[in-house]
Order: sequence, then C-alpha cells, then structure tokens
Amino acid sequence: MNDWLATIAVVLGVLLGFLSSIGVMRMPDVYMRLHVASKASSLGIALLMLGVALLFGELSVTIRALLVVVFLFLTAPVTAHVIGRAAYITGTPLAPGTKPDELAGAYDAETGRLAGVQGRPDGAD
Repeated sequence: MNDWLATIAVVLGVLLGFLSSIGVMRMPDVYMRLHVASKASSLGIALLMLGVALLFGELSVTIRALLVVVFLFLTAPVTAHVIGRAAYITGTPLAPGTKPDELAGAYDAETGRLAGVQGRPDGAD
C-alpha cells in the first residue's frame, strides 16, 4: 500500500512541477511568474518528498524529507518577496491587463521605503 501512495505522491509532485514550469513560461510578467514558481513548485516538491518518505519508510529518510519541505516552505516566500521587490524597484513593468498599482506614487525608489514611513518605531534604522 505504501508503494502505491508513494507512487501517487511522486507522480502528483512531478505533475505540479511540470505545470509550474509551463506557468512560468506562460505568465505575462515577473510578478505572476513568481507566484507560480513559489506556490506550485513548493507543493510539487513537498509531494515528491512525501513520496520519498513513504517509499523508503525509514525514520532518517523521513526526517530529511521533512527538513527539505520545512526549508523550502521557509525560504520560498522570502525569496519570492525579495525578487518581487527588486523587480518593482528596478521598474519592471506590470502586465498590460493589471489594473491597480497600489504602490504607484507611494514608493520612494531612492530610500527603498514607502513614502511617509520614517523607519522602525524604536529608532534603530
């Protein structure tokens, strides 16, 4: 039974990774590509690691697989945020159909801060 569950998890993980790669190619701007890359591929890798843990069934392999998933879930959102912020600061255009740009006029490119925000409340900049 574990072999079947592992196979299903691995196949779903590979399918999500494949769909993620197609989404990265088809999305119109960097911001939508980041969404696809960080969400779908993270879930795909989590399913792959679940399949590995089920297939081997050893505690050491399961712990390593869980650590990979935890590391990925901690770093993928941070990475996507940093890349998205860098893209916005450098002036990467939004997709033509994007309606609101909520940061337009509120973001100071020189300081890297929102206009009107002075810094940290404790004064330690």
